[in-house]
Amino acid sequence: MANADSDRTIDATDRRILAELQKNGRITNVALAGKCHLSPAACLVRVRRLEEEGFIQGYRAVLDPARLGQAMVVFVEVKLDRTTSDAFKRFAAAVAGVPEIIECHMVAGGFDYLVKVRVEDMATYREVLTKVLVELPAVRETHTFAVIEEVKNDPTVHLPAARGGRRR
Repeated sequence: MANADSDRTIDATDRRILAELQKNGRITNVALAGKCHLSPAACLVRVRRLEEEGFIQGYRAVLDPARLGQAMVVFVEVKLDRTTSDAFKRFAAAVAGVPEIIECHMVAGGFDYLVKVRVEDMATYREVLTKVLVELPAVRETHTFAVIEEVKNDPTVHLPAARGGRRR
């Protein structure tokens, strides 16, 4: 949704709006305007612009995975059998269709992808591993790391103060 001006510098007020919306995406425009020292009309214009320019990509509820029977998190290192453009595309397309995979990142280093999987328990993960993950296109090898304790899981984006001339 980003337009040609999406590389513009955002100011301190935009950053304050983004920080408040990350804390509470359901905040009313009037309350947001008050926290950001703007009129409600000016605040709404800024929020709409931040949405249109792609700084705000959407709004969602944060669910409790444990309450929904999805308490187990597993990280999986994936090595492909070949590192060609076609293999990367096929792997990425296949991963997009696996609901248990909640994150997938191509990485530099000793393996190709770091995959984050969320499932009910180890038995379910074993099934996902043997029936899904190792069957993905071009997968040569996987290494599993089960999470024992989640120490920090903060989806917010750190918004440091703007520095002179820096584009965000």
